[in-house]
Amino acid sequence: MDEETPASDIPTPRMFSWARNSAIYRLERRMHTEKQLYDAIARKAREKFEDISEAQVKALADSAVKFAYDNKAIDDTAYAEIGTRSGMRSGKSKRAIAQKLSQKGVAKATVAAAVAEADDFYAALVLARKRAFGPFRKCELDEKRQTKELSAFARAGFSFELGKRIFAMQREEAEEALDERRHL
Repeated sequence: MDEETPASDIPTPRMFSWARNSAIYRLERRMHTEKQLYDAIARKAREKFEDISEAQVKALADSAVKFAYDNKAIDDTAYAEIGTRSGMRSGKSKRAIAQKLSQKGVAKATVAAAVAEADDFYAALVLARKRAFGPFRKCELDEKRQTKELSAFARAGFSFELGKRIFAMQREEAEEALDERRHL
């Protein structure tokens, strides 16, 4: 500790131990991005320790993130790839997946690389099957129903052209396309 740094700006060994244990606890339960872990540790440190300074909060959060990286428990690239595959399988567009990953604090370049391999056509087919739209429709198509379905595709981040392409498919053709892409 140097003379210019007040003692209150350096966390105690107990605080560092708590930050490490808290990081382990969080990372055992689910994957986190660097930003998510940093924010969680900072928030909990403010709750747990009375009269903690912002410098101490930052030091604790930084040490928790460093600990996670040192132990290979955080990997934003892997997080983005897993999130992209999961999003596609649940019917989310590249745009929706990218937005969610960005909100989680993943860097733009990492998000762009992860969603580059995403297949919007497959994701749109999944959405259509899930919502019983297009070739998976169970009732007759009227003007109101068509508007509703196309609007749902647009809200999900898919283009109008892709929605029209899905609508033009026959059920067997759509199921074949799903099976074909599912195994890629």
